[in-house]
Amino acid sequence: MIKDLSIFTKKEVMIMGGLGFSAGLPIMLVFSTLSVWLVKAGVERSTVTLFSWAGFAYSFKFLWSPIVDKFQIPLLHKIGHRKSWLLITQILIFFSIILTSYSDPQNNLKFMAFAIVLIAFFSATQDIVIDAFRIESAPEKKQGPLASMYLAGYRIAMIVSGAGSLWLASIMSDENYQTEVWKNVYQIIGFFMIIGFISTALCKEPTNNKVKKINYKNQLKFTFSTILSILIFFVFFLNIPEVKVLNHFYNFFYNIFKIVFSFGVALISLLILEKINFLPKKQSREIFINPIIDFFKRYKKIALMILLLIGLYRIADVVMGVMANIFYLEKGYEIKDIATFSKFFGLIATILGGILGGTFAMKFGTYKSLLIGAITAALTNVLFAFLAIIEKNLFYLATIIIADNLASGFAGAAFVVYLSSLTSIKFTATQYALFTSLMLFIPKLIAGYAGGIVDVIDYPSFFIFTAVLGFPVIFLIIFLNKRKL
Repeated sequence: MIKDLSIFTKKEVMIMGGLGFSAGLPIMLVFSTLSVWLVKAGVERSTVTLFSWAGFAYSFKFLWSPIVDKFQIPLLHKIGHRKSWLLITQILIFFSIILTSYSDPQNNLKFMAFAIVLIAFFSATQDIVIDAFRIESAPEKKQGPLASMYLAGYRIAMIVSGAGSLWLASIMSDENYQTEVWKNVYQIIGFFMIIGFISTALCKEPTNNKVKKINYKNQLKFTFSTILSILIFFVFFLNIPEVKVLNHFYNFFYNIFKIVFSFGVALISLLILEKINFLPKKQSREIFINPIIDFFKRYKKIALMILLLIGLYRIADVVMGVMANIFYLEKGYEIKDIATFSKFFGLIATILGGILGGTFAMKFGTYKSLLIGAITAALTNVLFAFLAIIEKNLFYLATIIIADNLASGFAGAAFVVYLSSLTSIKFTATQYALFTSLMLFIPKLIAGYAGGIVDVIDYPSFFIFTAVLGFPVIFLIIFLNKRKL
């Protein structure tokens, strides 16, 4: 056992922890910490949960992942393809956090939304690079420790930007809302990105990087085409008229239609560029189509079932998680309580769960790890239903949060190892971005309606509902385990 754990002290594994920290720092500033800021500023609950849609940057990152794979950053590419992208995204995340600190949700909610989207976009781009870097740095059998340390760094950063930011806000404002306080909080947290800069400086460019480079002229054409298609997607998505209907299920499927339609128009724009010979046909197929064909060739009949598992595996966690802080506040818990139990002890539990999940996956296989993670993640949501019906109680709050985070950490590490095993080294960044985009798409879409669902069925039923969402995942894992290649 000691020998198994000694691998976590190796330099490359420790550096992965630093990169995980850089990836985890922005996430709370986009979601959990932001929700507290908005609630304290008096923003309506249904509007607060809509901000979770900034997370669609993580769901649609596959759209620009080919740029990360193929485009060499002028001058910086000399330090290495992956390292140059790491450095530029970390710099952009830092400045986006600083920009967000100057926003005021009480006076200009749109400016805040714009700044938050920037953080999410550059953070999602950094995730593309780190995932590719990790997969190319070690063979599959060594991905467990790398994934565990990455998640440990990720969760420690979440403690800093979650518990740390809430503690700072509580100390500076004494539980009272002040815009200047949140400005200072975001700026202080932003400077912790230096850990990412140091990790990038110390890491070595992967030697297992099989990415084919293209000439500079074609790089520009390819980058322009990709950015144009992304812009077309968002122009259509944002301009398709909203339908004011109180039925949440109708709104859910209507938004799916908007996404699919907008994506189709963006794809047509790429086909037009290919038809007029602006985008070389062979190159565009290699970049956009071959990663998908490769996956279906390798997994054949079970490919669609694997994609379904990827799309649903984290649904119980994500849908419940977007309401967690709002629930704590409405239940009467103070910010310092949330910081202590949810953002500190809870995330330490997640780190321990992640180490257990990565080690378990390495010793007993990914499917057994996935199954345990899926069962515990769903069942711990039921505990929140119990927390919702009892009186305010710090002991129960701490116990349930720790149990939930242990389960979440275990499931998260097992899932990262599983996704890494599905990826072909020929299409590392693009395929992994597709997987992680799919992983968040359905959960984030449902999570955007979480506030509205709670308005209709209240918290106890909502938490039971999120647990039930996780049950189909259990049957999918059992099915795939029997038919794995």
